[in-house]
Amino acid sequence: MKYDLEDRTRKFSKEVIQFLLKIKKHRINDSMISQLIRSATSVGANYCEANGASSKKDFNNKIFICRKEIQETEYWLEMLAASNPEEKETLKVLWKEAHELTLIFNKISTTIRENKIVKLEH
Repeated sequence: MKYDLEDRTRKFSKEVIQFLLKIKKHRINDSMISQLIRSATSVGANYCEANGASSKKDFNNKIFICRKEIQETEYWLEMLAASNPEEKETLKVLWKEAHELTLIFNKISTTIRENKIVKLEH
């Protein structure tokens, strides 16, 4: 099976969108929904931009944005679970995928940093 992070982040964005279309609307949820949709879809969009980056610096910046956005996404999923206990199981599945993506982007970011340090030492 071919592993494609671009496809995976796109699929994750779509799953979040589908979930948010079904969640009950009320004052508390509205703000969190707005925050979550921005952060969740930003991950995939920035990863696509990273793949088309014009330079190594541009690529690195987009990856760091992906890392920040997926960490924010985890936060909003957790907050929605707190205010919507009836959605906890669905949110747990989304949070698990967000967490796996966080680990992936953390690893990519760490590798980028380590490569910069190695280059600076030479």
